[in-house]
Amino acid sequence: MNMVTSPTMTAAQFRDAILRHLTYALGKDPEHAQVQDWRMALSLAVRDQIVDSWFAATRKSYAEQAKRVYYLSMEFLIGRLLEDGIVNLRLVDQARGALEELGQDYDTVLADEPDAALGNGGLGRLAACFLESLSTLGCPAYGYGLRYEHGLFRQSFKDGRQIEAPETWLLQQHAWEFERPEARFRLGFGGTVDVKGETATWSPAEFVEAEAYDTPIVGWKGRWANTLRLWSAKAVDPFDLDSFNRGDFAGAAEPEALARTISRVLYPDDTTGPGKELRLKQEYFLTASALRDILRRFDSEYDDLGLLPSKVAIQLNDTHPAIAGPELVRLLLDERGMGFEDAMATAQACLSYTNHTLLPEALESWGEDLFGKLLPRHLQIVDRIDDAHAKANPSRKVSARADGQVKMGELSFIMAHKVNGVSALHSGLMTTTVFEELHRLHPDRILNQTNGVTPRRWLLSCNPRLSSLITDTIGSGWVDDLEQLKGLESHVDDAEWLARYAAAKHDNKAELAAWMAETQGVTVDPAMMFDVQIKRLHEYKRQHLNILEAIAHWQEIKANPDVGWTPRVKIFAGKAAPGYFFAKDIIRLINDVSEVINADEETRHLLQVVFLPNYNVTLAERLIPAADLSEQISTAGKEASGTGNMKFALNGALTVGTLDGANVEIREQVGSENFFLFGMTADEVDARRAIDGHAAKAIANDTRLKSALEAIETGLFSPDEPTRYANIVENLTGPDYFLVTTDFTDYWRAQREVDSAYGDQDAWMRMAALNTARSGWFSSDRTIRGYMGDIWNARSLLED
Repeated sequence: MNMVTSPTMTAAQFRDAILRHLTYALGKDPEHAQVQDWRMALSLAVRDQIVDSWFAATRKSYAEQAKRVYYLSMEFLIGRLLEDGIVNLRLVDQARGALEELGQDYDTVLADEPDAALGNGGLGRLAACFLESLSTLGCPAYGYGLRYEHGLFRQSFKDGRQIEAPETWLLQQHAWEFERPEARFRLGFGGTVDVKGETATWSPAEFVEAEAYDTPIVGWKGRWANTLRLWSAKAVDPFDLDSFNRGDFAGAAEPEALARTISRVLYPDDTTGPGKELRLKQEYFLTASALRDILRRFDSEYDDLGLLPSKVAIQLNDTHPAIAGPELVRLLLDERGMGFEDAMATAQACLSYTNHTLLPEALESWGEDLFGKLLPRHLQIVDRIDDAHAKANPSRKVSARADGQVKMGELSFIMAHKVNGVSALHSGLMTTTVFEELHRLHPDRILNQTNGVTPRRWLLSCNPRLSSLITDTIGSGWVDDLEQLKGLESHVDDAEWLARYAAAKHDNKAELAAWMAETQGVTVDPAMMFDVQIKRLHEYKRQHLNILEAIAHWQEIKANPDVGWTPRVKIFAGKAAPGYFFAKDIIRLINDVSEVINADEETRHLLQVVFLPNYNVTLAERLIPAADLSEQISTAGKEASGTGNMKFALNGALTVGTLDGANVEIREQVGSENFFLFGMTADEVDARRAIDGHAAKAIANDTRLKSALEAIETGLFSPDEPTRYANIVENLTGPDYFLVTTDFTDYWRAQREVDSAYGDQDAWMRMAALNTARSGWFSSDRTIRGYMGDIWNARSLLED
């Protein structure tokens, strides 16, 4: 049996490995090497250690004929991998020492690595945490995604407006991936279908090839590494020589350009017909490539398709890979000769589905004309799935194809043996909202797996000051058993210990303030409260509630300057989808308000507003350890879970939030007295929304809210264009679907409670420390154990 052991390495060995890679892999001598060269050489030296664990884990998986987990996701927001690898291999001291001997600064070399542009928000960061936890727990697994050349977009601001440019992370060599040209599959779109009896022959009109790139994902202590396999789209015939010889040089390269379009950009704007078609192509491309790879691997070990559910667990991360149901049925039915009923049952036994949203517009659906045009055989199979489901459940009819649409949420549910939500509240609401009818038909299918975050990246690595204090206090066992943080509770009333906790927070804030001054030209005092909202821009996340309160706060300070206000800086970061114009207006409004408030000499020592551009994992790693207050203010019933809320609490930020998503469970864990609650419950939201003129009533009852809205409406923050934010004002004074105005008054109350609490720093730090001590339950290790036991029936291959 191949044993999987933790790598060991001395600083001298590390130095020699770095020099060897610098010379023979990069062709540089130390005297002429640049920071990028040193970073690549260090990465390759670390990768060598990971590969040993990776190979050993793969051999053990085959030797034990273990069940594998396959996690399909359009996003894997893995961020930088170099420090992740060094930390998980426990080689920080050796790597730092080796670089110092070579005359290089460790932190500078690490900072040279670009973030991998493979995701946008919580969905992708969750997937990254899950891969790391799967490796830490020794569960054989593959992540399957797309190798985006340009990711979502690089965000900057011009006159306050979001400007989008390509993310060019792959212009540099990517140190962590291995190209696998032998893992290549030809995929088709469109064409015709010839049905003969139960099976059919699909003859696509267009072909593209999927090529694999593998990245090893190493777990804690380097004892196991799994694979993130990303697919890149390639042309079948990449170059048209005849066109080139005719002088049509652009036309000669067109096949390659069109194929590569599939894996160029994350979430192309789907407000146009071509954009919708590209999105559907991307989703099929990912899913079909992954399923072929899964079956290829299965075939290499077994010759009985009946074993598939006992050897393969496929998790669909949201509805993006929902086509996996029909595609797996097609492969088993049309290409493997299995009967339809058996193919459908086998697919259901392999597939499970994670729902991430209760927003109807986010539960994808595709027009049947587009779906049938691109995937004609799959449309037929969707109809057969609906027919079989209706036959098995004659009392009620709910269909994946209805009203001219193919509904991917319903399809995912029907084709999965388990459907999970990502927080207790969310999972409960699924049974009474988006999947109410399906839940009646299948009452045992929905279950909950509350999200979690990996403590290796989101505490040990990103917050070394705090993690060092924790280790000094309770030992290092917390890193892979996060609930050991409970051992900190007995220290929160020790004045000396609490002073060390406060010092770690202050130093993190000072470091962030220095970075903002150097890179953004923004000067903030670390003594101010750092109030942070970092997440994707969306109306339900209510960044506009936050900035409305900031305007009202500023107006109140100006009206009553001698009250004794708590100094605070409100920090925003996040991207708006290119076609989401309302969200982009919110970004511009925040930037315009920032210009006015920050220029006010009377108030700027008490209130500042900062919007940091190009939010990514690395920026989050800067902001979260430095945050005093975490803004989790979504409309109740709209946020499925959140994971940023967990990261903030773990790092000692107090939460101001609604009873939404995992906020409910965070409040239960950390204690209601250590959480600033405001706003309506999900039931109250539904009731209030049904009242005609609810927004007008809320505005009439709160003079601060009315004054803040008037300041926006009259152009105080946009004097060159007074009506710039008319659409925001009209929305908030009219339908206000996300109930910003109704929740404003209670939000103001909660924020003044925050001010008061922050004024007593000893009490505040005690509350912050209790948040850290009581957040251990929110480890992604706990979440993955739940998936392994309740959904996948998978086991760890690591020996304790």
